[in-house]
Amino acid sequence: MADPARAARLAKRISSIVASAIGSGEIKDPRLAHVTITDARVSGDLHDATLFYTVMGESIDSPPDYEGAAAALAKATGHLRSLVGAGTGVRFTPTLAFQLDTVPDAARHMEELVARARANDEMVARRAAEAKPAGDADPYRDDEPRESDR
Repeated sequence: MADPARAARLAKRISSIVASAIGSGEIKDPRLAHVTITDARVSGDLHDATLFYTVMGESIDSPPDYEGAAAALAKATGHLRSLVGAGTGVRFTPTLAFQLDTVPDAARHMEELVARARANDEMVARRAAEAKPAGDADPYRDDEPRESDR
């Protein structure tokens, strides 16, 4: 098993090589135009690398093409692996696997949940400010003097 720090450095180098190959247009596939490499992880033996990616839509309103991006990455894996081998200089070039990164979607979902919770808190605070006691304002107040007060 390799040093974890070496694996982390190799993962960072692999992600930068693949991201620059996709971003610079070296891979001439239009389905990769809106793909971003977000993270990379290398196995302990440095033989397998998993690259995480996100896909954006062509515009804000258009949905992302996840299937097209996955197919384009699968098609370009061999060329990307050769670029990684040339760029890293390691004895064994790791195999590349691409996995859709779900962190942005999860973060967006969490933000929606937090916004909904804040709206509910504001509604409860408004109702509490407008609320009146069901009975007397101080139900324990007694107008008659107590024996201890005499």
